[in-house]
This record gives sequence, structure tokens and C-alpha cells, in this order.
Amino acid sequence: MNTRMRRAAVAVAATAMAASLAACGSAKEAGEKPKESGSAAAGGAIKIGLLLPENQTARYEKFDKPLFEKKVAELTGGKAEVVYANAKQDATTQNSQVDTMITNKVNVLVVDAVDSKAIAGSVKKAKEAGIPVVAYDRLAEGPIDAYTSFDNEEVGKVQGKALLEALGDKAGSGQIVMMNGSVTDPNAALFKKGAHSVLDGKVTIGKEYDTKEWKPENANTNMAGAISALGKDKIVGVYSANDGMAGGIITALKAAGMDPLPPVTGQDAELAGVQRIVAGEQFMSVYKPYAPEAEAAAKMAVALAKGEKLDGVTTSKVDSPTTKGIASVLVPVVSLTKSNIKDTVIKDGVYTADEICTDKYAAACTTLGLK
Repeated sequence: MNTRMRRAAVAVAATAMAASLAACGSAKEAGEKPKESGSAAAGGAIKIGLLLPENQTARYEKFDKPLFEKKVAELTGGKAEVVYANAKQDATTQNSQVDTMITNKVNVLVVDAVDSKAIAGSVKKAKEAGIPVVAYDRLAEGPIDAYTSFDNEEVGKVQGKALLEALGDKAGSGQIVMMNGSVTDPNAALFKKGAHSVLDGKVTIGKEYDTKEWKPENANTNMAGAISALGKDKIVGVYSANDGMAGGIITALKAAGMDPLPPVTGQDAELAGVQRIVAGEQFMSVYKPYAPEAEAAAKMAVALAKGEKLDGVTTSKVDSPTTKGIASVLVPVVSLTKSNIKDTVIKDGVYTADEICTDKYAAACTTLGLK
């Protein structure tokens, strides 16, 4: 067992057993004993740190956090504490939050990184303190123990295929604008890669942007610039990597007087995005069922805190730029259009028909059979 793993075993027995997946033995085999001061392995209550990246996107506070907390409670009979912090899109803040979690002696950390590279040093600090780390939704760099997310390259492929479907014969008659996500988010690169694998050679990409911090206002500015550069009559479609940016894009398209609007993609099935789909302003979104992702993260976290192996939890392995063979769970995604709103977000209880079908959208909802 290497020096770092030995320190981890002394600090928290749970970490040593988790590390045994990649190292050469366990704390028990090495004759080491865990501390008795509140560690999960010593019978104390589990303390899990949950760090989410931002609160501009509705999903984190409305879905990820409560779903994760609910599953942890189910798995532990309510004998676990989830210590939560949101970085509000600030990587420096998130690194400080990791330091606080280490000081508070959490048994395991679940981190959705603001910046996958910037978090690497903090991940290393946590590991050196004997705290295993689960990367959630974004594959953080550093010595990660486990990872769960969606098949992010597939997300981009689903978006690209939907855009081609919407364009039909127009695919070769004009140009599209690609509005990718933030360069600090490794998922954005995967979405882009997947989309390009489908779109390249089938459409002309007139303008392409990596949108700072995923902000809708930045996407709006970029889209206005693309319209000015290309001409509104030349743009036949827009690839938008998520719903928030799609909102900013559509605002720019309307301001330019584009009618009808070209098809615009999205992701996350945000309420506003679903309503735009109902209204015919946005062509599609990617519905990512958050419950399976949050539940997988909870199972990983509880298992690692208890010093259990992840063999029965994870289903695959992935590589990050710094760590190979990370035990993982990748959740499949669904293309959300007008045709399947009832069978996806309504059926799964993400939104009720009443939440979607406010007065503004009532007539369109009636046409679609949602009310």
C-alpha cells in the first residue's frame, strides 16, 4: 500500500477499503485500525458533503439536491447527514467549500465541479485527508474514486440528430450556429464532440461559440453577433447545448425579427424550455432523468463511507485526464419534443400539466393533448 493510501486508512477506514479497488490491499489486511471518533466504519453517523456548482440552472436545487438527500436517507435509515454547499458558478468558492468539508470531517465528498481542472488540487487534499471523492455530473480531475453522469457524448448526438430531423431538406440550404457550453466544463466538450459527429458534413456551420459560464445573456450576445455576421435569412437552425442558452438565443432571434423561428435545440428539460417547446419556439430538449443519476451518486457515497466496494453499484469505467479506470454509472438520455412531453417529464413527475400549461400556454397545451 502506498504512503497516501496508508494515511487515508489511518484517517478513515472507509477510504482505505474504497481505495483497495485500485491499490494493493485494505486497511484490515494491513493490520491498520480506523479512528473511533465518529467514522462511519466505527459505527458513527455518516456525514456526506454535497457540493453543487451553480443555482442558475433550475435542476440543481429543485431536483439533484432533494433526490440525493432522499436516497441517502433511504439507504441509511435516516442515519446520515448531508452537508450541502452551492458554489454559485465560482471555482474559487468551491475550492474553499472543499476545505470546509475537510475541516468538518465528512466521510465522503460528492462534487459537481464548477471547473474540472481547478478542482483537482482540492480533490487531492480530500484524498490525503482520507476522504473519498465522487464526481457528480461532471468528471472532475484529480484522484476521483467514482463518477456518475449521463452519456454526455450521446447527449450531443441526440441534439444533433434532432436538429437534422427538424431541418429536413433545409439542412443543406443555409447555415447553422453552434452555441456550445463553457470551456471550463468537461461535459461541454463531450456535448460538442457528439454533436459534431452527427452534424459535420451534413450542415454548414456559419458561426460557433463556446459560451462563457453557460450564461443565457452571453448566448444572447453571441447569437446577436452571429445574426449580424451571417444575416438572418442565412440561418436555418441553431444548436444550443442547453435550455438556458436556448432562451437567450430565441430572444435574440425574435429581436432580429426572425419569423418563423429556426429550430433550436436544448438540454435539461427546464420548465421554461418545455414551455417553449409547447409553444413551438424551441424544437427540442434533452431530458435527463435526474433520479437515476442522483440515486447512483447516493449509493456510491454511502458505500464508500461504509468502506464497501462499488462492484454492485457501478456498471462501467471511464478515464479522466488524470485518473484511469474510474468506477462509473452512465445514465441514458431521451430526446424531448412536443410528441413525448406527456410520456416523459409529466409521467415521471418532474412537472405537472398545470405547471407547464399556464395561461400563456393553455391553447398550445390543449392542441397537444396535455390538458
